[in-house]
Amino acid sequence: MQEGTPLRILFVDDERDLVSSLSRYFRLKGFETKGAYGVADGVALLEEERAAGRRLDVVVTDLRMPDGDGLAVVRAVRRIFPGCPVLVLTAFGTVATSVEAMRLGAVTMLEKPIPVADLEREVRSAVATGAEVEAGLSAAVGAGVVGNSAAIREVFDTLVRVAPSNSSVLITGESGTGKELIAQAVHRLSRRALGPLVAVNCAAIPEQLLESELFGHVRGAFTGAQQARTGRFKLADGGTIFLDEIGEMPLILQGKLLRVLQERVIEPLGGNKGEPVDFRVIAATNKDLEALAAEGKFRLDLFYRLNVVPLVLPRLRDRKGDVPVLVRHFLDKVSAKDLIFTAEAMDALERYSWPGNVRELQNLVERLAVLKGAGEVALADLPGPIRAGMGPQVPASQLPASELAAGTSALPPEGIDLYAALAELEDRLINEALERSGGNKNQAAKILKLNRTTLVEKLKKRAKADNES
Repeated sequence: MQEGTPLRILFVDDERDLVSSLSRYFRLKGFETKGAYGVADGVALLEEERAAGRRLDVVVTDLRMPDGDGLAVVRAVRRIFPGCPVLVLTAFGTVATSVEAMRLGAVTMLEKPIPVADLEREVRSAVATGAEVEAGLSAAVGAGVVGNSAAIREVFDTLVRVAPSNSSVLITGESGTGKELIAQAVHRLSRRALGPLVAVNCAAIPEQLLESELFGHVRGAFTGAQQARTGRFKLADGGTIFLDEIGEMPLILQGKLLRVLQERVIEPLGGNKGEPVDFRVIAATNKDLEALAAEGKFRLDLFYRLNVVPLVLPRLRDRKGDVPVLVRHFLDKVSAKDLIFTAEAMDALERYSWPGNVRELQNLVERLAVLKGAGEVALADLPGPIRAGMGPQVPASQLPASELAAGTSALPPEGIDLYAALAELEDRLINEALERSGGNKNQAAKILKLNRTTLVEKLKKRAKADNES
């Protein structure tokens, strides 16, 4: 909302005289008002405002109306204007109804009749709080988790509501969907924002070292422990600990983690005295923890302890309308504002399935920014897999050997260097596996059905060849 622009408020109530009198009062106070006379009328007006590109700063709705429940209005606001605060008026409030209204995202429930001055105060407070939340959310997720789709706005909405609490959050989603950025956003919007955010990649630390990393150790706890070490949980005291790739944590440590989450006390490795620690835990995984629990690979009681508030991140292919927004964001991020994607190229990006999700798109945009610098990005500039669904726009003879090897085109008339094509294909598949695994060589090797040592040797040979070239 720009400074000086009047606040826009919608009243939804079947009592026309009440809507009229409230509208008159708030107009005198500088508001721009809209009125609806029932649930259906309110939802229709919300849709109409969005279609016209107009915003709403606050909605005040009755709870019981002849054509339905005011909670339906709350749901509609959450869907159509996710950041807009909602106040519910009722003469028939119950604890259950209040809980449901808050769960759906209502700011507060107010008992009828309410003095109009008190209502004004509540409205202004809700608008101010909503503005702070939007500003904080924008700052927190501006590093990459951006978009306007319903799928990502639903994530933002849940994030804003859960961040101020102290509840554990479990973030799930495919690799590259932005789980770490969402964890940062939860922390930055929480009451612990001034405290530390300590991240632990459970898949990147060897099993024999993970316990010491998490809980610390005393001097002499094991061979080589010449001095005491402070664990990550202790470092997160007063703040948040982010347990990334929690599905990779060894079973033997899951029991100790469960005790720490329950008791909020840590005992360093080799120690005999517990230390109380104040932390909030956010965990993330691209695995199905319930399925792992059914296989005996993850403790079900730990899953329940972590999954107090689930945050499921959508795949990029489920929010393709956000692709142009993300492209512009990444271009701005690398200062490539003069690079323009043609309509045909952008259409290809929106059609592509993005197995690497947002991270894959970001890597592509950055690569094109380096290679092109400025001007137009045409369909021919995009990798073969992205062009594949757009028809044979580029002659086969002009395609790189790697794309021919990947089966995206026919063999060109002039022939091809088979060994070079296979080498390029191997490099591309290794890169994709490393990208999908977040750089974790163990996971990348599993994806490629290789031994870890084989993958490491291939990477060493590639690095040596790059240095010699």
